[in-house]
Amino acid sequence: MKTRDRILECALSLFNQEGEPNVSTLQIANELGISPGNLYYHFHGKEPLVLELFERFQAEMAPLLNPPADAQLDVEDYWLFLNLIVERLALFRFLFQDLSNLAGRLPKLARGIRHWLNALKRTLAELLAGLKAQGQLESDTLALGQLVEQISLTLLFSLDYQRILGNRGENRLVVYQVMMLVAPHLVDGARHTAEQLAQRYLKA
Repeated sequence: MKTRDRILECALSLFNQEGEPNVSTLQIANELGISPGNLYYHFHGKEPLVLELFERFQAEMAPLLNPPADAQLDVEDYWLFLNLIVERLALFRFLFQDLSNLAGRLPKLARGIRHWLNALKRTLAELLAGLKAQGQLESDTLALGQLVEQISLTLLFSLDYQRILGNRGENRLVVYQVMMLVAPHLVDGARHTAEQLAQRYLKA
């Protein structure tokens, strides 16, 4: 693995474990067994490190936020999509552990987060509209708009909320929470399926 990639992998691991504000470039260099000058050759401080990790996050999320327009999804496909989203949020969880402060220090990151969040909400709205078109979901436009907001908030902050409570962040619990947000909007048959799937995720 190239030194640049090793630095990124190490920084991501330390940022996730200790929180980005608590990790210095010197600590990253020491963890890798390289000189601070070697690290500085690749990244002139923590800001470029954070921004490149965010670019990697965006690249991994992009296929999920741009599903084929003609994709035919059944109920279980929606929850698989949700699970993949949560997995990637967990992999880059440092971005969301102190999001307001991190975005406040890095305006370029703040712009990127807003762009990504808009894409996430647009995709969620399209998927819910697809369920409605299939006759599996009954809700008016205003209620669906609020549901998109609730899902987005849960996806962004549920892992950190678990950490604040002293629990280990559980991806399956986030998926369960989102599924239970959607379930009341589904018609009876689809609601029963969603609730069963939610329980399955919770016990996995």
